[in-house]
Amino acid sequence: MSFLNQITRLVKDPPPSHLFELSEAGLAFAQGGETGFEPFEAGTLVPSPVEDNILRADAILSTIHRLAPAAHAKKRKPAAVILPDYAARVTVLDFDSFPQAAEEQASLVRFRVKKTIPFDIDSAAVSYFVQPAPSGQKKVEVLAVTVALEVIARYEALFRSAGFHPGVITTSAIAALNLHKPEAIAVLAKLSGHALTVAVIAGVVIKLFRCVSIEETSADEVLAVLHPTFAYVEDELKQPVSKLILCGIPQDAAAGLKCEVEVLRSRFGTPGPHNAGLLGYLEQVAG
Repeated sequence: MSFLNQITRLVKDPPPSHLFELSEAGLAFAQGGETGFEPFEAGTLVPSPVEDNILRADAILSTIHRLAPAAHAKKRKPAAVILPDYAARVTVLDFDSFPQAAEEQASLVRFRVKKTIPFDIDSAAVSYFVQPAPSGQKKVEVLAVTVALEVIARYEALFRSAGFHPGVITTSAIAALNLHKPEAIAVLAKLSGHALTVAVIAGVVIKLFRCVSIEETSADEVLAVLHPTFAYVEDELKQPVSKLILCGIPQDAAAGLKCEVEVLRSRFGTPGPHNAGLLGYLEQVAG
């Protein structure tokens, strides 16, 4: 299963030689089998779905040049860029019927998404994926990722200035889901800065996706989001959560939840709040 192939804007060329994941804390990177992380000073990047995320472009550009000096070549090098979760909106939509024509699909998705985003749909980039349906199910479930054009354009321009072609763009949690192995019902909870992302996955289908800003990154604040998520699963899916997968969150933050709890893992390193998407992308391209 590859969530990345489902929702990412992909090119058909070989995997990019450079991979970057941006977060409020810094820049995670991978090149030639090596990975690393460079921190940012506070206030360099602030994820937001509606405002410019990049407050100190010069500092980020300097970091990219330092990590990837080969990008100074005349021809731009292909790169995959992973955005912070809070820079985008991910929505699960359901339809009684869904058109076959791509143009009609895109129009319908944009119409439904516009009710759920805090910015103008006419100034937004929208990617979507029709999720696989269980045998006999007539309802069509679609996963949509929406980013304000002004927000994504700033990220793209930054990497073009550094000598890259950002041909692959996705978000951290979407890429990180490639580290998840299908379960009956699982919940992924990922905390990066003050952005808490929660995804409910049934097998290979995302049933619910939320990214919220929490004031305090305490166990109580995390549980305040997880409790209604677990209630949703029991009410809507008629099954209990079998596993809670944590990333950037201590295991004791799940105290009192009746399910198996584990931390997100990767064969390429330890997924954390600032590199889980990067490691998930590496998992996807490694096959």
